[in-house]
Amino acid sequence: MSNDLLPQTPEERKWASAMHAAALIGLLLAPGLVLGPLIVWFLKRGDSPYLNEQGKKAINFQLTILLIVFVFALLSVIIKPLLAIAFMTGIGGIIFAGMAAFSVYKIGDFQYPFSLSIIK
Repeated sequence: MSNDLLPQTPEERKWASAMHAAALIGLLLAPGLVLGPLIVWFLKRGDSPYLNEQGKKAINFQLTILLIVFVFALLSVIIKPLLAIAFMTGIGGIIFAGMAAFSVYKIGDFQYPFSLSIIK
């Protein structure tokens, strides 16, 4: 991560952490995995390049998780055990969102283990 994409103020760290933590709304409603970070990103993306980048990371990861869950859930119609994989993938997405929120707040950055680059 280049220096211009590091948090410049504690306020930026708080908002970046909120972008990742907003995915925890997915505990209540599956589309919340994406909608939570998307709403916070729309509100704060113009404030700094760092917040814009963190928002894209959070949204891209959650879209990736949602896509994987959807595919496995759809395939579970044919192969029943895939439903368990879909469920575990969703739980993993929520866990990684929590880890990202904590890491961004404490360190300033978090790298998701995998993510499609949907929003560039």
